[in-house]
Amino acid sequence: MELYYSFSALIVLASIFAYLNYRFLKLPSTIGIMVIAIVVSIFLVMFGETVLPRTFGHLHNLMDSIDFTEVLMGAMLNFLLFAGGIHININDLKEQFRPVVIFSTAGVVISTFVVGFGMFYLLPYVGVKLPFIYCLVFGALISPTDPVAVLSVLKQANVSKSLETKVAGESLFNDGMAVVVFTVILQLAVGKEVDLSVETIGLLLLKEAGGGLLLGVLLGWVTSRLMREVDDYIISVLVTLSVVMGGYLIARQMHISGPLTMVAAGLFMGNFNRSFKMKSVTQDYLIKFWELIDEILNAVLFLFIGFELLMIKDLKHFMVPGLLAIIVVLLARFISIWGPTKFTSLRKSFSPQTVKVLVWGGIRGGVSIALAMSIPKSEYSEIILSITYCVVVFSIIVQGLTIAKVANPNKIAKEEEEQEQESLAVEEKA
Repeated sequence: MELYYSFSALIVLASIFAYLNYRFLKLPSTIGIMVIAIVVSIFLVMFGETVLPRTFGHLHNLMDSIDFTEVLMGAMLNFLLFAGGIHININDLKEQFRPVVIFSTAGVVISTFVVGFGMFYLLPYVGVKLPFIYCLVFGALISPTDPVAVLSVLKQANVSKSLETKVAGESLFNDGMAVVVFTVILQLAVGKEVDLSVETIGLLLLKEAGGGLLLGVLLGWVTSRLMREVDDYIISVLVTLSVVMGGYLIARQMHISGPLTMVAAGLFMGNFNRSFKMKSVTQDYLIKFWELIDEILNAVLFLFIGFELLMIKDLKHFMVPGLLAIIVVLLARFISIWGPTKFTSLRKSFSPQTVKVLVWGGIRGGVSIALAMSIPKSEYSEIILSITYCVVVFSIIVQGLTIAKVANPNKIAKEEEEQEQESLAVEEKA
């Protein structure tokens, strides 16, 4: 019953904060909920023990009783990724296949090492000493963009379809690479012997990412065939729920990527089901059901992120390192995007404005916090969690609220057209 009480309290708080945001703040729903939760958390941290000791105690105990890593990575993320995948057009994704693959693999590795080296050499200047291996751990957990945060923010930004697919596709698929990199580096950090040969890491990535994608496609194909035979909205909803919940259990037992399983299943079902004539009422119920699930879980997740402030001790001592981390992470994001676009054939299709949007649209969220909280307790775990929180809050609030202004669709279209004309001119001369 404890889990029921905890979830009930979170739903009540999320609904209250959503109402207050709608009436007064007028921010995007998820960001508004998180902002209110952070303000409440700051007030409780500063005055809670003297002014509202019981409220402070109850909220602190509530957050302490919930395993954020398990709740997000083991439950909520599966629903959110499936809901995100089911709404993406596979043809749009095919057009952006190369940049999505490069950014979600090589981009993650480049960013991990740029952040790691940057934090290792700069943190001593602000009075924090973090071993190089733990700097790399931070780099690994903060490098992948968060699919939930990105998809939530992209709904508010007026960007072109191709750019939206690049950003959303990268965020959906970079979990596989990120988890492998994070797992290997964390095992090195805690002193476990790890075989760092290319063959071993390649097999781990193939099993984690490739296995997840394969299982997702298999689940999507089987359930889509079943839904073709029974065109009923109640059964359709139940079938998709079983894919998410049962699919995660299978992925966990097989030790493969649950998030990538959900992405692949969502993509397959969302696109395969369009090839047969589904009753309009069935399709309408199915789409609205997953939109509702997406909105509710997003609200709870961003509430979680806001209240995680209650669990971080002496956050103010890490504010300066946190600001430093924000700069380093943004620089690493720029290098991980700019580098591949300059030194591969992608340079023909990426204008400076597009790169700027991709850099600023690389939003971090709950996944980074969940990975930070999964680090075994040590003298360095609190530092990493604190600076991770600073980066995530800045990313969601500042980048999330300004991405629409940074994304100038007319300017992007003009620059891409000019680049295409230049490329054609070069090809004609050749």
